[in-house]
Formats: sequence, C-alpha cells, structure tokens
Amino acid sequence: MKKHSHTLSPFFSVAAVGAALLLTGCGTALTGSTPAALDTVTLNAFGAANSSAKYSTQILVAEPKALKIYDSQNIVIATSATGLEYLGGAQWADRLPSLVQVKLVETLQNSGFSAVGLPGQGLAIDYQLITEIRDFSVRLDGNDPDGYDRAKIAIFVKLLNDRNGDVVASRAFMSEASATTGNYPAALDTAFSIVAQDIVAWVGNAIRR
Repeated sequence: MKKHSHTLSPFFSVAAVGAALLLTGCGTALTGSTPAALDTVTLNAFGAANSSAKYSTQILVAEPKALKIYDSQNIVIATSATGLEYLGGAQWADRLPSLVQVKLVETLQNSGFSAVGLPGQGLAIDYQLITEIRDFSVRLDGNDPDGYDRAKIAIFVKLLNDRNGDVVASRAFMSEASATTGNYPAALDTAFSIVAQDIVAWVGNAIRR
C-alpha cells in the first residue's frame, strides 16, 4: 500500500510523532534509521457544548465496525474507483473507528443527550448506537464538477433497543466535501461534521416515536 504525500494545513496539526509507517501490499517497510515525523490530526465534535439536556434516554455508542483499510490511524486516499493508498506525512490521533466513536459521543452530549457513554462505563442502557464505517476517504477520481478532490464519508447506523434487542431504525448516512490539495484532513472533518449532526438529529427523532 503506497503512501500518497501532501503537505497539510497547520490548523489541523496538533502534534508530531517520531515514527512513520510506510505500508506496502506485503507489509511494513523501513524507510531509514531516522523516519520522518508524522503530523497527527483529529476530528471535531459538533453541537452546542454544554447545551441544556433534552433527552434522558441512556445511549451506548459502540465502536464502529470497519474494513481493515479504515481500521488504523492511516488517512485513506482513493486514487481510483478501486485503488486505495494512505496519505503520507499524517495520521489520525487514534484508530479511526475509536476516533469516530468518541466524537459521536461528544456530539450527542453537546446536542442535549445527557446520558451517552462508551462500553464499560456502567450505563443502564436504553439504546445502543451501532455503526459501520463504509467510506472515510479523499477521492482523487476527478469527478468533482469544480475540479477539486472530494472527501467522502459513508456511515451505516442502527439504533438498537437494548431492552428487547429490536432494531428501532437503521439508515446509511453519506456526505462529501471539496478537498483542496494539502487540506485533506480538513475536508474529511467537514464531511464528518455533516454526517455526525445528521446522525444526532436522526437519533432524536427515532427515540421520540
């Protein structure tokens, strides 16, 4: 798996780490005794922080499932309809599924859900939010009408009644954002913001039924 190298916007660089991964189709290749540092970037949580609680429903947010290509700290670049590479010089602040999980929890909490948590936190759960990351990449296939690359996110969501095991509702959420060269993490964050807020609104509607 090749690295696709671009310079990142300093706005999204929150730390530097002293190791670089170069993934190949057969495994990890060493690039020298002093590997280049990686910029470490994150996603934002959305919603009005400290907003008044609107829902007392207790929700557990499970870690999203994902194909191995997305189940790491690497940022995925789609060079064609079937070709995938990793962005060189940058990585997510945590494994992508874990990062998405935590930011969904924060977005729910910021949006009026007072009792949202992670597995192991001892919640008396009413619902589980079960998600699957189906796409979280920047696409370089040239299909954007304005000539830009595109950040594309697709997350499938199920809301499970934890008391009886029934799936209350399910839906696929998708979003895209224009991605200028050198600012791919920012574009992914923009697309994620749309999906995260759509998921929160959907959950609110589903539990009111």
